[in-house]
Amino acid sequence: MRDGITAVVGVDVGDDWSHICAVDLATGEVLVEGRVRTRREALRARFAAMPAARVALEVGTHSRWMQALLLSLGHEVVVADARKLRMIFQGTNKQDRLDAWSLAKVARLDPQLLYPVRHRGVQAQSDLSLIRARDQLVRTRVKLVTMMRSMVKATGERLPACATERFAERTRGELPDCLRDSLEPVRAVVAEISASITRLDQRIEAAARSRYPQVWPLTTVRGVAVLTAMAYILVLEDPARFARSRDVGPALGLVPRRDQSGQTDRQLGITRTGDGLLRRLLVECAQHILRDCSADSDLKRWGMAIAARGGGKAKRRAVVAVARKVAVLLHRLWVTQEDYVPLRNDAA
Repeated sequence: MRDGITAVVGVDVGDDWSHICAVDLATGEVLVEGRVRTRREALRARFAAMPAARVALEVGTHSRWMQALLLSLGHEVVVADARKLRMIFQGTNKQDRLDAWSLAKVARLDPQLLYPVRHRGVQAQSDLSLIRARDQLVRTRVKLVTMMRSMVKATGERLPACATERFAERTRGELPDCLRDSLEPVRAVVAEISASITRLDQRIEAAARSRYPQVWPLTTVRGVAVLTAMAYILVLEDPARFARSRDVGPALGLVPRRDQSGQTDRQLGITRTGDGLLRRLLVECAQHILRDCSADSDLKRWGMAIAARGGGKAKRRAVVAVARKVAVLLHRLWVTQEDYVPLRNDAA
C-alpha cells in the first residue's frame, strides 16, 4: 500500500457514467458519493482534486486506460476480477451506487478479496488484438458460408463441398440463377474476409518471429500452430503465474464442474472460466490430434483410450481431456523451452 493513503474509492464503471463512493480508510465512513462521466478529461478533473487514495474498479472495456490515468495521478489502483465480484455482490437489489459502495468497502477490508487482475503490456495487447480480430473474421465467415449453403439447399441445389477458406473461389459461377443477385455480394464479402484472414496470419507469424521466440518449442506439438502457441503465451503472459503446469487447465475452464451433496456427486459440463478464445483454440488442437489421419503420439493414444470407453459423450470427453492435457504440456514446454517428443512413453 502506498504511504499517505487515507481513503478508499469504489468506482462502478459504466459506458457513459461511472458511480463513485469514497470511504475513510480508518473508520469506513462514507466521505463522498456521486458520479462522473466515463471520459478521460472528466475523470482527470475529478481524481486530480483528490488526495492519494486506493481506487477499486472492475476489469472491463475501460479498466486499462482508467488504471493508467489514475496511476498517473498518484492513486493506488486495484482492478477487480469481474467473475469474483458477481459472487460477492450478487443479490436482488443491484444498483450502481451500491456496487460502488461495495467495492470501496471490500477494498478497504482487504484488496485481495477482489482477486486483483493485471493488465498485459501495450505491445502484448496489440499483438493479441490481431488474434482476436482474426477470430471474429473466421466466425463471421463461417456464419456467411452456412447461410449461403442453407439458402441454396432450399432451392433443391447444393454448393460444392470444400474447405471454408476456399469457398469463395470454389463457388464462383456455381450459384443458382434465382439466388445469384442476392448471394453474389455475400460471396464477394466472404472472399474479402478470406483475404483479410490471410493478411492477419502473415502479421501474426511475423510478430512471433520478431518478438516471441518462446513460441517455437510450443509448435513442436503436432496440431499446435503458431496462432495457438502465440495466443497461449499472450493470454497467460507469464508462466510463473502458475506454480504447477497442471493448474493451467482449471484456469482456462477445461475441468468439469462439480455438484456434490451428501451421497450425490454429479459431474457437469466444463467450467468455461478464463479466456474463451484460447479455450476454443486448444479444443481445435485436440480435435486435430484425435483425427484418424493425424500422426501417432502419446497424446493421441491417451485421448483415443478415453474415447474407446464408449457412451454418447465419450468422444467429446476425450477432446476436452486432450485439450486440457495440451494446455498443461504447453506450459511445461514454455518453462523448459524443450521440444516435444511425440512418443516419449515408447522411448522410456
